[in-house]
Amino acid sequence: MKTYGGRYLEAEELAALGCRDVGRDVRVHSTCLLVGLENLSFGSHIRVDAFSSLIAGDGQIRVGNHNHIAAYAFLSGAEGIELGDFVGISAGARIYTRNDDYTGEALTGPTIPEAFLKITKGPVAIGRHVVVGAGSIVLPGCNIAEGTTVGALSLVKSSLAQPGPLGNLRRRPGAPVARSQPGSARTRTAAQRGELTCPAVPPNSLRLLPRIEILRSIGTD
Repeated sequence: MKTYGGRYLEAEELAALGCRDVGRDVRVHSTCLLVGLENLSFGSHIRVDAFSSLIAGDGQIRVGNHNHIAAYAFLSGAEGIELGDFVGISAGARIYTRNDDYTGEALTGPTIPEAFLKITKGPVAIGRHVVVGAGSIVLPGCNIAEGTTVGALSLVKSSLAQPGPLGNLRRRPGAPVARSQPGSARTRTAAQRGELTCPAVPPNSLRLLPRIEILRSIGTD
């Protein structure tokens, strides 16, 4: 494949740069920002696309096997980020482990002494077979359970539990809640818009069903 504008670094190169652990078949684009290499761990069969940022700092970022981190994703892992196996982080998604207080009760920004800040801190853990949609934001302290699908442009501000028989319903501010029969075309469209998350199928089924079958299995109350 011919490529213009950077290239993918291979596993051997990433290990030579000083990454903590690097498995097999790992490719990270040369335009990515990697901070805290000694705290970055990669499993095997991973691709990180152009202009993504993996900022471990003094924390840690662990990327499981068969992960894809798409272009312009941003992972800030000062308090720790762990991605399980078969995770997809879509383009422009952001994962934070620290967050300023914007109520006006404290100052904000990295140049301010910590005594004048009010920071929410917490590690983020993303389970196996999770997809985080394009442009979504995951805030500190959130755990996203195995098999969850976070629709595009979602804001995850609390942990998402294991998908139940009806799945988990998520709504963007101002967006209507779609209520349809399980498997209907409208339900599938709502899932694509980001109004629904969590496929209503057992996590083990995710390894066997193609994505279209997962969407057909989503239902609401």
